[in-house]
Amino acid sequence: MAILSQSEAQAILTKVLSFSKADECEASLSGNLGGNVRTARNTISTSGANDNVSLAVESRFGKRSGVATCNQFDDATLRNCVQRAEEIARLAPESPEYMPLLGPQQYVAAPDSFSQRTAAINPDYRATQVAAGMQLCDQQKLSSAAFLEDSAGFRAVRNSKGLQAYQQRSGITYSVTVRTPDGTGSGYATADYNDASKLDTTALTATAAKKAAMSREAKAIEPGKYTVIMEPAALVANTDASLLAALMGALDARNADEGRSFLSKKGGGNKKGEKLFDERVTIYSDPTNPEIADLTFSGDGRPHQKTTWIEKGVVKNLYTSRYWAQKAGIPDIPRPTGWIMEGGTQSLEDMIKGTQKGILVTRLWYIRPVDPQTLLYTGLTRDGTFYIENGKIKHPVKNFRFNESPIIMLNNLEAIGKPVRMGGNLVPPLKIRDFTFTSLSDAV
Repeated sequence: MAILSQSEAQAILTKVLSFSKADECEASLSGNLGGNVRTARNTISTSGANDNVSLAVESRFGKRSGVATCNQFDDATLRNCVQRAEEIARLAPESPEYMPLLGPQQYVAAPDSFSQRTAAINPDYRATQVAAGMQLCDQQKLSSAAFLEDSAGFRAVRNSKGLQAYQQRSGITYSVTVRTPDGTGSGYATADYNDASKLDTTALTATAAKKAAMSREAKAIEPGKYTVIMEPAALVANTDASLLAALMGALDARNADEGRSFLSKKGGGNKKGEKLFDERVTIYSDPTNPEIADLTFSGDGRPHQKTTWIEKGVVKNLYTSRYWAQKAGIPDIPRPTGWIMEGGTQSLEDMIKGTQKGILVTRLWYIRPVDPQTLLYTGLTRDGTFYIENGKIKHPVKNFRFNESPIIMLNNLEAIGKPVRMGGNLVPPLKIRDFTFTSLSDAV
């Protein structure tokens, strides 16, 4: 039942609204069908599956609102869910940032957000996919730990003001860490797609295995400022905080206007329209892009449209809530789901060949904020850090702790490679000068 058709979903939502006695009512259905498998030491350790559809009802009386949920859809349960939302709304305090529900909206189509091939995944498929990587590691006497997760589902919304929305989406993610038997070498690789047919777990495991073998007997070099080549997985993470995701998350108009952001101006206002990055930096979002297609409507029903956030280093747009947009008299733009950083045509290998001296970073982790106003972050390299000399990887190096800001990074660009999908975004590898490493780490 996890993937209802548009007509099935809207029929349930229409019935829900017919039970409402509130001033305003909005109902949303979300369904998800998927599963996962986890491996450790070249053996499957856990697996799981989910199949769920849930309903959320928001009822409003004036500026008071209440929400109730259920996952059964007979008339009695639906009626009871609406009544509970109304009871909660009557007891709730008035919202000081109340905004009326939206009326009918126009949404662009994003057919590539859903793949039937991903929706058809079963336990045999998951086992086969991870088995290929485990077999490769067995043959090379390496130890792997991997996680594969897939999902397919839908979201549907309808409210008493006439808004209607429906979209299906799917996704699959695979990540693998490979270690040498003595535990001194470690490699990592990851990928995610809407369409499972694009996933090659064997190739990803082979990449991680190669890095694991290459990273044995790492040498310690002095911390300091280095030219680095950051792989996409070092810039955006599927499972942790990341530097470019932190930058995109900071493009919040309210935080900037209220003085809590690197975009805040002394005395009030924000830096929208100012050039803050290298002129080669252009970042935009487009929910219809076939490589990263996603929902074309936000949680409050606003349309997601192609939006330029940074163009040739200039901050062009900031996202905001409907309330703050009205209060500040600024464009009403929702936060994007995924984004695209424009790049060049160079591959990672090309960037290495063009580097006289530098460090290749596979991945960052344990990333934590140091100073939100400058976006200064600290964290560690891991799973393959290598010294580059004369266009070649010379030897592995011990991992570093870094202290760096994506703002400084994007002003110290030397080269931008070809973008690849990472964490639902399109991210290029970056060559950055004067990246700050502050100390060594014994972790691999």
